[in-house]
Amino acid sequence: MSNENTTENTTDYAFGGLHHVQLAIPAGAEDLCRQFWGEALGMTELEKPPVLAARGGCWFRGGGLEVHLGVEQDFSPARKAHPGILVRSLGDLAKRLEAYGHEVTWDDNFPGHDRFYAFDKLGNRLEFLEPKAAS
Repeated sequence: MSNENTTENTTDYAFGGLHHVQLAIPAGAEDLCRQFWGEALGMTELEKPPVLAARGGCWFRGGGLEVHLGVEQDFSPARKAHPGILVRSLGDLAKRLEAYGHEVTWDDNFPGHDRFYAFDKLGNRLEFLEPKAAS
């Protein structure tokens, strides 16, 4: 892709990765989040700072990934927009999700990666992917 308006990158900053991804949830859905993110995925729930805990929602961390689940008054699940989560041992994760009753849909249309889609208990779309081994 070409951009005729490209300029030389002369910035003094660099991006260092994502701190967290936030997904919307409806009010009162924290226990469903704990079942999916904590039990099914095996992530650790984090204690939210008191001022933020008063808003509802919950946070989870696993490996280098942190997911914040925040209450949205007019909640509608993200059916197309989604985080792409890198995983080691993708097949094992798929088996675990299926064992917890979550359907996984494999998709081989992303070059260089194995991947599948799944939905959390609230209908938010999630993509899990793993780079293919070099052949």
